[in-house]
Amino acid sequence: MAPGDQRRAPRRLQVIVTDERGGRVRSTLGSWLERVAPASARGTVGVALVSDARVRALNRQYRGKDYATDVLSFPTDAADRSATAVRTGRIAELGDIVIARGVARRQAREAGHPEWTELRVLALHGLLHLLGYDHETDRGEMARLEQRLRRKGGLREGLIERA
Repeated sequence: MAPGDQRRAPRRLQVIVTDERGGRVRSTLGSWLERVAPASARGTVGVALVSDARVRALNRQYRGKDYATDVLSFPTDAADRSATAVRTGRIAELGDIVIARGVARRQAREAGHPEWTELRVLALHGLLHLLGYDHETDRGEMARLEQRLRRKGGLREGLIERA
């Protein structure tokens, strides 16, 4: 870089937090998730903070379950990620995390911590799913990684431990 050139190298992970209508949300959630993410996490992640009704509709449509769950992850197809990265020369799109605000609020109350803590717990869990981890089938690999990253991010408990 030439002296005075202010360009920066792209982050290994970029997180964009939005509301239900796609408007940007001013929050520390994105920068926190970027900081605690595993070193292998590269690309762009969208985190949408939405109503319970919206999550219920998505859960019904994509998982066949008719209730509002706390967090859903929608990974971008790996082939699409590769093609996008090659075609545009940009960081690849990892996918989207959708968090139900009402469910998060209730879970925060039950856990005895602030809502922003619960949003971090849910976003981290969702990110690990985007990265291909599955706590239902991986014999504890996701749980161990989530525990390590939670400690790094200052969280005392995670979603897997509650189940």
